[in-house]
Amino acid sequence: MPVKPHSKDLSSLFTEATKCRRNSPLKSLLKYMQADPSLLSLGAGLPHPDTFPFISVTATVAEAGKSAVDATARHDDVSITARGPTAATEGLERFLQYGNGRGMPSYAKFAQEHTERVHSPIYDDWDVVVSAGNTDAFVKALMLFCQSGDTLIVDEWTYPAIIETVGPMNIGLAPVQMDGEGIVPAALDALCSNWSTAKGADAPRPRVAYMIPTAQNPTGATMSMQRKQAIYAVAKKHDLVIIEDDPYYYLQFGDYRPADEAADPEDRHSDLPGVTGLIPSLLSMDTDGRVIRLDSFSKILAPGLRCGWITAPKYMTDKIQFHNETSVQQPAGLSQAIVSKLVNESWGHEGWERHLVQIQRDYAMRRDRFVELCLKHLKGKVEFTVPSAGMFLWFRVLLSEEMQDRDGAMQEV
Repeated sequence: MPVKPHSKDLSSLFTEATKCRRNSPLKSLLKYMQADPSLLSLGAGLPHPDTFPFISVTATVAEAGKSAVDATARHDDVSITARGPTAATEGLERFLQYGNGRGMPSYAKFAQEHTERVHSPIYDDWDVVVSAGNTDAFVKALMLFCQSGDTLIVDEWTYPAIIETVGPMNIGLAPVQMDGEGIVPAALDALCSNWSTAKGADAPRPRVAYMIPTAQNPTGATMSMQRKQAIYAVAKKHDLVIIEDDPYYYLQFGDYRPADEAADPEDRHSDLPGVTGLIPSLLSMDTDGRVIRLDSFSKILAPGLRCGWITAPKYMTDKIQFHNETSVQQPAGLSQAIVSKLVNESWGHEGWERHLVQIQRDYAMRRDRFVELCLKHLKGKVEFTVPSAGMFLWFRVLLSEEMQDRDGAMQEV
């Protein structure tokens, strides 16, 4: 088996705050307490687990690969009990106790195994660290490399929450032209190549590009493998870090086929990509360790869980861990407990992947129905590209010449 290369060291691009982040002294003691259950800790302010009133927690879930509203689906209980650790997960009292910013071991282990199965990172020192969803993950990833006065490269149309997040941080935005596949590589190259000329020799060069490669919010654009390769080549040329925010990655479901053109109108979705047929991620082609990938359970389990993970070189995930330990610490223990028990024991990787296929089928059906309604009721009024993934349909409203010249026309629309 060929030896994987080590990631390129990009720590010179860290902000001063990132360079100063260290492991929390209190959190660093936890490994000793957890390694020896007989050890009685008199420090760190850990409440004694005997005082926790929670004996067990149970969630009833549909069998893997079936919808919760499917009348034929078997319902299974996912239960986790205090002082009831198993070979795959910790006991409930461990999930409810303080932990470090890395996340519960069983939860992080599944994230790491799943990342290896799906993305198989090319370099050898990659790692994962937990997040409380991708909004939290974005802030942690951004603050590794950006501070007040810096500029973040974004899509011409980008996720609105990003704009609201970076504004109070005094981080500017540099929008890049988009087409039906997202950021245009030549436009990104031109922005970076001409930065000093356009902004002045003393203007700090952008170090980070943020993008949503799959089912981009709000346009619904999805990058092909060839587009991702071209974007990555530009990032290498200009030494950019890419934040790959990909919550819709598993909601790929292929091209739209009208019911009257399908061989079997009742089963237009028999060839869903599952996991093996997904467009390769930017992470999967990252030879340098310059892609910080954000994954979330929000779109594929439930957003209220506030559970996700970040994949990057370990020297970056270590800094995010230290940041977690002075902010969210880690996702809520109850959320981690249910997710970990579900994916590690009740479903396993095979069941989890059957669940992802079911999610793809559900959203493909919803996409098809919505497109059919748009074609029926909005023909001649709007133009749009049918999405092959995600939740968004981006309209270009067709206004008459008279409306185009009239003030307030869009408010009327």
